[in-house]
Amino acid sequence: MLFVPRRKIRVSVAVLLRLHDEDHYVLFDSPTRPGGYGPPGGVVKYHQIPRGTLEKLGFDPEGRTNDVMKHDLRGFLSAARIPGFARWLHRATGREPATECLRREMIEELGEVGHPELAPLAQAVSFSPLRAVVDGPMKVPGEAYRQIRFIEVYDLLPDRPEAAELRTALLALARTPDSPHVIGATRQDIVRGRSGPHVVLPQSAFLVGDRREREDIQPVR
Repeated sequence: MLFVPRRKIRVSVAVLLRLHDEDHYVLFDSPTRPGGYGPPGGVVKYHQIPRGTLEKLGFDPEGRTNDVMKHDLRGFLSAARIPGFARWLHRATGREPATECLRREMIEELGEVGHPELAPLAQAVSFSPLRAVVDGPMKVPGEAYRQIRFIEVYDLLPDRPEAAELRTALLALARTPDSPHVIGATRQDIVRGRSGPHVVLPQSAFLVGDRREREDIQPVR
């Protein structure tokens, strides 16, 4: 990036939840990658007003396919602006806190996987940080740009009865063949990218380490 400072870089900022019982990790199916399963979580949102530093950095938001994606921290910067963007992220101003993002995404995704009755539990829980990963820069197949992902991984904080109830419920669903939208995967499944008939999405690797094993699977547009 230092040698090509004007190169266009796609950036995204996401938070993932590691929910597991020893070598059994809970994954949700992905509406944007049919047949694929990955960790609960999603993209952090920026505060629309004021955008301030983001505008000064020249952040160009990625085109949105639906209203749910509005204000997602996914877009494009020149390579020279990436260090400034990273510093802005670290200050955690002008954007959604990681734990707030994770709670919001959990509530949304529990409805998507057919279990909205668990949403009140997700509303009540807290999370503890596990690791932060800078993924990339890497070439995107079929595109002219490279991308960098800033990813934070959290564990469920076991400090409230709701956390234990939510964890127990999701682990039970992950072990139930009749629950097609929630599955369990081992470390070996995550590395191989397959859990039985199901595709395990590459970002699942960050549940067990700080690097991916495989290229991304592009979303349905």
